[in-house]
Amino acid sequence: MQAALNNFENSPYFWDFITLACLLVSVLGFLIFLVWLLGLPGRIAIARNHPDAEAVYTMGWVGFLAIVPWIQALIWAFKPTDKIDIRRLPDEERAAEREDLRHLVTYAYGKKAAEGLQDAPPAGAAVSTPTGDAAATAPDPKGAEEESAPADSRTGADEPGSGR
Repeated sequence: MQAALNNFENSPYFWDFITLACLLVSVLGFLIFLVWLLGLPGRIAIARNHPDAEAVYTMGWVGFLAIVPWIQALIWAFKPTDKIDIRRLPDEERAAEREDLRHLVTYAYGKKAAEGLQDAPPAGAAVSTPTGDAAATAPDPKGAEEESAPADSRTGADEPGSGR
């Protein structure tokens, strides 16, 4: 074994192989850095629960063709947004955004990463303390009179099959 190593060190191609190995490590390192950098705006948007995380994720990857869209995606990932959607109530909107983020994380990073995404407790739910005691529930801002009203009164429909 020692003789083979000495023969290899004394061969005229020794430094060529060392140069090739250094070049391969450099190219591989650059590609890993490039993949990390291009996915950065999307990962930031997902971590910040951005409502447009999927668009930021896509724009970060497509932005490598021209630098400006990537920079815009990075800025967009940090931009605080208040998304208002009149088609859904706030709790439903939060649940829908969580589901969209879970789907994106599953697509982008795999099933294990999506399982780590924690759901925020819905408004008015009991929150447990680290000791295991349940805290008092938050007061319902809608009031008790709205709880007895049918759910269809919010959407304007008289009956579930009325077509309004």
